[in-house]
Amino acid sequence: MDRIRVLIADDHPLFREGLHGLLDSLADTEVVGEATTGAEAIQQAKSLQPDVILMVTMLEDDESVFAAMRAGARGYVLKGANQAEILRAIRAVASGEAIFSPGIAQRVLGFFAAARPTIPSRVFPELSERETELLALIAQGRTNQEIAEQLGLTLKTVRNHVSNIFSKLQVADRAQAVIRAREAGLGYGKTEG
Repeated sequence: MDRIRVLIADDHPLFREGLHGLLDSLADTEVVGEATTGAEAIQQAKSLQPDVILMVTMLEDDESVFAAMRAGARGYVLKGANQAEILRAIRAVASGEAIFSPGIAQRVLGFFAAARPTIPSRVFPELSERETELLALIAQGRTNQEIAEQLGLTLKTVRNHVSNIFSKLQVADRAQAVIRAREAGLGYGKTEG
């Protein structure tokens, strides 16, 4: 069986050393590198191609958890986790699963299970369905060119729609349109297609 190649990213040397020792003592894990900053973790991840990047955090607020998930995290483990939880997370993520420490999992489930109103199709009744669709893509950070390609429209058509959206929403620029869209619940998570 191949060993799980792990990159440890943490700014506390003692914590990194402890994890390194633990993972090196196991038959199924191998530490391929250590990073002390996010930038260093990104650089090492590119060059080392680890199976798992272990970044244990102390932050358990919703904003941090969901930001990590949007960035592609498939697990979320707090620094207070015991060895068994950390090892279970590494093995789960390496095998393609998503895993969250119990407290975080409860919050994620609570977030999705909460009685949230579904986004009505007419969030902005002044916009056409096509304009609402474009606004959601703008809020995801898509450029006019990307929107044109995704929806099979000409760039000129997209520009006309964007101009109409700005006018109808009474916003001066793209940034203000994004703020309005996100406040209404549009544009979270890029959709592929």
